[in-house]
Amino acid sequence: MKHVEDRFGDGVPEEVLLLCLGITSGVGRLIFGRVADYIPGAKKVYLQVVSFFFIGLMSMMIPLCNVFGGLIAVCLFMGLFDGCFICIMAPIAFELVGAQDVSQAIGFLLGFMSIPMTVGPPIAGLLRDHLGTYDIAFYLAGVPPLIGGAVLCLIPWVHERQKLKERAKRADGETTEKMLENETTLVSDTTEKPVKEMESVF
Repeated sequence: MKHVEDRFGDGVPEEVLLLCLGITSGVGRLIFGRVADYIPGAKKVYLQVVSFFFIGLMSMMIPLCNVFGGLIAVCLFMGLFDGCFICIMAPIAFELVGAQDVSQAIGFLLGFMSIPMTVGPPIAGLLRDHLGTYDIAFYLAGVPPLIGGAVLCLIPWVHERQKLKERAKRADGETTEKMLENETTLVSDTTEKPVKEMESVF
């Protein structure tokens, strides 16, 4: 809101931007929640990657908007992918950590999210006081989502490797169990034969 006042003056209805963000965020949750139903397993992370990239890009585009209509368009896209980010968060946590640890995973996620949300506005205010504009704050705010999206691209690969290791461990466990069963049957057979021979002699 302060950026809009500095850039466009008091005659612009800046509350329209919050309205656009809220409406498209709700629409995004409905749309991307339905889309996520058709994406199997941990590949839902790629939806999160797309939302992170768009949120970062839209944040960086806010200072570039010299027309209020352009700022509305940016907020519409940002709200849409914000809704994607929020609705996909819980299903991804469920896919990655399982049903037993999903509540703890979401708690950690929300806890870490609260750190930049708390620290970000004071830093933006300090930058505004020193530089006289919010432009650098918006550029810097777009960097973490882009980096986070790039890191998230590796999550499905890591998840698949963990699954393969678990399957290999299970296969090793099954083979060792079968070997132990075969050994026990051989031992029991070897002990039963002399007993039968002795009985036949008597």
